[in-house]
Amino acid sequence: MQDLNDMLYFAEVVERGGFAAAGRALGIPKSRLSRRVSELEAQLGVRLLQRTTRKLSLTEVGEAYLRHCQAMRESAQAAADTVAQVQTEPRGTIRVSCPVTLAQTVVAEIMPLFLASHPQVRIEMLVSNRAVNLVEEGIDVALRVRSTLDDSGSMVVKRLDHTTQILVASPGLLARQGAPRTLEDLGRMDSIAMSAPDGRSTWNLIGPGGAHQTVQHQPRYVADDLLTLKYAAVAGTGVCWMPDYMCQDEMREGKLVRVLPDWAPAPAIVHAVFPSRRGLSPAVRSFLDYLGEAMPGRSSVNARQALQGLDGADI
Repeated sequence: MQDLNDMLYFAEVVERGGFAAAGRALGIPKSRLSRRVSELEAQLGVRLLQRTTRKLSLTEVGEAYLRHCQAMRESAQAAADTVAQVQTEPRGTIRVSCPVTLAQTVVAEIMPLFLASHPQVRIEMLVSNRAVNLVEEGIDVALRVRSTLDDSGSMVVKRLDHTTQILVASPGLLARQGAPRTLEDLGRMDSIAMSAPDGRSTWNLIGPGGAHQTVQHQPRYVADDLLTLKYAAVAGTGVCWMPDYMCQDEMREGKLVRVLPDWAPAPAIVHAVFPSRRGLSPAVRSFLDYLGEAMPGRSSVNARQALQGLDGADI
């Protein structure tokens, strides 16, 4: 493989209009530069420059080769800049999009620790369950929990954790309407949901042997916050899916019961998305690294509850 320095020397000679000027800029003798460019031409088997006593001019192939040399130089500089950024102390503002439940629990717990470790970093957090466009709204990182990553588009994805979800109901509801034995029974029961376009909602369930079934239902109560729905489920308003970590205490105390245990919604993936790895500031890079360390396998039940409660929140 040819010496990439020769490509740099060639570009400098052309851009500075001669070997003398390029030599002064690079701190290399004119004679050495001339020899290196001649050796480059010999190695390539083409003439890149037309030399006269007064000036240098590019050949046709030299013009095409110059563009690649300039691109190589820019890429090398970008690589050096990336390393320099990593070695720089994180500073500046990070704009984060975060769903309500996550912001009020797990992020409320871990964000002060991150800020204490990085005193020159500021966080601006958009707390909302609505869909946001990271590029148009200037968001650096969005936190999401979804059953698939297919809708991430061109965004870069960093996996943080995964969740298990179950169908639950209160003993009072089961005493009133009977425990469901089939999916058809389930669809006839009172229910609650995070959304219900046109008054209807759908449970996408996975059962024995990986079978997939959908259950249509008309929820009596709709709220786009799982903590709110959990209170309604405990009160007997309807059947609801819940992340298992979110209702452990209620199930242990007998306030909620799992129904149709052979069927459950698909697991969800806790992840962060951001527009591009290239040019990430040290602050954003440190924040993403911190999320990867702070969220998975946390011992705090409340923190895990927050993560589990976000499936369906489209951010």
